[in-house]
Amino acid sequence: MTFSLGIVGAGQFSGQFATLFHAHPGVGDVYVTDLLPERAERLVAAQGLAGTFPSYEAMLESPAVDAVAVFTQRWTHGPLVLQGLAAGKHVYSAVPMAITVEEMAAIIDAVRTTGLTYMMGETSHYHPATVHARNQIAAGAFGRLFYAEGDYVHDMDLGFYEAYRYSGGENWKATASYPPLLYPTHSVGGVLGAWQTHAVSVSAIGVRDERGDGVFDRSVSQFDNDVSNATALFEVAGGGSFRTNEFRRVGYPSHIRESRFRFFGTEASMEQLATVALWQDKKGVEDISELLEPKPTLAPDDPSLAHIAPELRAAFTSGSAPVHDRSRLPRVFDRLHNGHEGSHHFLVDDFVTAVTTRTLPPVNAWVAARYTLPGVIAHESARQGGVRLEIPDFGDAPEA
Repeated sequence: MTFSLGIVGAGQFSGQFATLFHAHPGVGDVYVTDLLPERAERLVAAQGLAGTFPSYEAMLESPAVDAVAVFTQRWTHGPLVLQGLAAGKHVYSAVPMAITVEEMAAIIDAVRTTGLTYMMGETSHYHPATVHARNQIAAGAFGRLFYAEGDYVHDMDLGFYEAYRYSGGENWKATASYPPLLYPTHSVGGVLGAWQTHAVSVSAIGVRDERGDGVFDRSVSQFDNDVSNATALFEVAGGGSFRTNEFRRVGYPSHIRESRFRFFGTEASMEQLATVALWQDKKGVEDISELLEPKPTLAPDDPSLAHIAPELRAAFTSGSAPVHDRSRLPRVFDRLHNGHEGSHHFLVDDFVTAVTTRTLPPVNAWVAARYTLPGVIAHESARQGGVRLEIPDFGDAPEA
């Protein structure tokens, strides 16, 4: 059984996923639409896809499309996902899920009432450190886990200026000011993807930007935002806490590793930095760097990456790490590029599997809300000077 897929947005990121969806044995025809039709046409021609649609609305009206994959500007996902579900399409969405509590609640309601598949493509759920910590937590190796840390540290100078110019057009500075805490899933998702709990309250602090180049300038920002770095401290259900950092002005080599994680329990701890990862207990320290290190599957100078800033190419080339279990993946993926610490292959396969078997994907609507909503509330806390705020929760996904 196969299904057809419509890709929404033909930017730098979606092309990498178009290749994987097109190659997956569970997917048939792949179509593309973009606000700039020439981008959709170029992607279809380059990869031999089924064709284009003149608009998202036309794609949703077509019986030739069974599911859609949304790769548009990050603040647009919520409404586009709701349109897709209302049209009877299964939906894969890039992160974040949405940017308001109301949008997330509406997506969960739509998934519940329609029975359609929704999955958010959070890369850090499949991050090698997350996978290893998840396995160790399940085995009880940490003892009682009581604290964790997740960082998404990506300086604007390392490729983001080029990316925002590409996606934002003439007014790119207005959108490049996107608030860091409204894009929280690369840090929150790695923590909660391992620790089976959810955040219940938060206090956050934002640091005003001082570059003075019109980015993160409230008078320019579409989001009334002048914060480029932010830190949030979350309380979790069942006791314990975790801290996340979302940094856009930071002296750090994000092209080596932009998301990194630490977990602390009563019996053991685990810490990851840019080039080293350690497992520690009361007896000593074990270097587990090799276990968590993805091996590249695509050269950074591959012609297919020519349109992507050199500083961003590592995110599109990383292969799988030894901790990843590739046995369930289609064998055709063994010859195709991967990305974001080995996550892309698993993201695509989990969505396809969920649609074809009508089962819940790992990052379903309820999980996606738990990865996204903490950042939305943290953003509000930072705007109120760090006041501690409660985080709503939509509960666990219903059992099949």
